[in-house]
Amino acid sequence: MKKLLILFIGVSFLSFTVHKYYLALTEIEYNTSSNSVQMIMNVFMDDIEVAINKEQGVDLQLTTKNEPKNVDEYFYNYLKDNYIISINNKRADYTFIGKEYEGDIIYFYLEIENITKIESFEIENNVLVSHFPEQQNLVKIKINDTKKSLILTKENNKGLLNY
Repeated sequence: MKKLLILFIGVSFLSFTVHKYYLALTEIEYNTSSNSVQMIMNVFMDDIEVAINKEQGVDLQLTTKNEPKNVDEYFYNYLKDNYIISINNKRADYTFIGKEYEGDIIYFYLEIENITKIESFEIENNVLVSHFPEQQNLVKIKINDTKKSLILTKENNKGLLNY
């Protein structure tokens, strides 16, 4: 009887294992006073580290003394390949302003300058989806006082918004 009780308790604990969620959030806002689109993307540090290490053949070791001095270049190269913005049907290049670590999250700060008017805004977001098929990329956008949201996945990686 004792063995049966121990087996039951052991199986019960196994059913409560930690489930990993794959979700990244990008907030986008058009600033009319500076004619710029400002973006903040946050991703889990361990996930982006895995993706960049595999794709770029490096060993980033983020937040350790072994983190490369040029880590921002690895981030920017990864984002350029996996996060594409088009404004008014034209690809828009963004500037990598920087990053910030907070717990197990990395915040990326990006900006597109010299945007005087937005009629359409297209996002192609493949961040992390190659390595984590369940990855969802939530995008919250505020343009001309209009708020919209998109959930992009591996199967549905693009969103087009018209204003």
